[in-house]
Amino acid sequence: MSKTRTGMVMEAIRGKISSRVLEPGERLPSIRRFAENLGVSPSTVVEAYDRLAAEGIIRSRPGSGFFVSGAVAPLALADVGPRLDQAIDPFWVSRQSLDASADMLKPGCGWLPSDWMPNDAMRRALRNLARADDIILTEYGSTRGAANLRHLLARQFAGDGISAGPDQILLTGSGTQAIDLICRFLLRPGDTVLVDDPCYFNFQALLRAHQVKIVGVTYTANGPDMGSFGEALAEHKPRLYITNSALHNPTGATISPQTAHRVLNAAAEHDMIIVEDDIFAEFEPEPSPRLAALDGLDRVIRIGSFSKTLSASIRCGYIAARPDWVEALVDLQVATNFGGPSPFAAELVFSTLSDGSFRKHMEAIRRRLARGRRETAARLDGLGIRPWLMPRGGFYLWCSLPDGRDASALARAALQDNVILAPGNVFSVSQSMSGFLRFNVSQMADPRILDVVARAMAGTEG
Repeated sequence: MSKTRTGMVMEAIRGKISSRVLEPGERLPSIRRFAENLGVSPSTVVEAYDRLAAEGIIRSRPGSGFFVSGAVAPLALADVGPRLDQAIDPFWVSRQSLDASADMLKPGCGWLPSDWMPNDAMRRALRNLARADDIILTEYGSTRGAANLRHLLARQFAGDGISAGPDQILLTGSGTQAIDLICRFLLRPGDTVLVDDPCYFNFQALLRAHQVKIVGVTYTANGPDMGSFGEALAEHKPRLYITNSALHNPTGATISPQTAHRVLNAAAEHDMIIVEDDIFAEFEPEPSPRLAALDGLDRVIRIGSFSKTLSASIRCGYIAARPDWVEALVDLQVATNFGGPSPFAAELVFSTLSDGSFRKHMEAIRRRLARGRRETAARLDGLGIRPWLMPRGGFYLWCSLPDGRDASALARAALQDNVILAPGNVFSVSQSMSGFLRFNVSQMADPRILDVVARAMAGTEG
């Protein structure tokens, strides 16, 4: 019996170390306190500690206690949370799209084709950068990022009704890094985070890396279902809610003013922080309600990047938040990235956004996407595939499949014909979206895509 209890203690400690609850170099609980917590004798804990020390997992410092050794097994994200079918894992679409060969068709990816981007303006900016000061070409970025780009963003935010000075804006290496920094700042393993169901799949992947509990809330045409939202806050007491308010990914929905106010009131009542990812703002024909504007950046943090409008190759994102939070995030970015994003990247973004052609370019893109949404919806309708709603803007159509078809099976079948689709359960915490696909209308020009989808549907029928 003593051996069994010793093994139980050893497994408890191994679990805390492998899940990063106990970090390398961190002191273990005292023998007496750990024995009380587990309901075992101190001698059992002593034996467990001695065995773990013999294995090199922990080490003893005479007079100070036991500490986690420096070498810890790497964290494998595949081992965090349930193992999912390959076609519905949150990493699946990302891996297939990012590693796709030039001949693959990507209606499931999340970016515009290269020839849709403002390439001429970026080339002009690159020519100007070739004559820039050496410091921009060679040195680290400042801790907050380039001042000229932060001032430009502050002016843009003012147009959205968000009052944020340049010092309230932190430039980051990407939009994903912005979320990662916020998670490092606000979350600890075991905390709960709310996301929409469905939601952008990389929210799930990143949160899994931070070892938090992910709770999904049903998303409607007007924003999160407030009944489910309120229940989730009361039951799970989440620390964060991460969402897209405008042109929601993947549904294309836009939060209504009434829902936005109710979300903010519920967040205040339950002391929850909101991260509002505004990466699709430029694709809206007219601005919609913004949680950050309604809240005044009190408990809402706004993030974004330029990967959808300028280039996914130029990595630069931003965070806008309360001044005290920005100060803490600056220190975190220094610790993890030693400075802000590349000065070269930030200057390239600033020069392109400042180019007189960029506004007209985005107007043309919005018109082109509006036409693409109509045409793609009409073509898909011939296969019985229909949009859940017709978005106000953006490049996604969230579509339901006919006859109970399984989107994951379609995605696997289409991949054999070099077509990458985005099946619904990739986006769903509850795994309840098997009858949906997300289509990127800007990537739908090749007629072979519909042929492949039709063959995949025929091959998976019944």
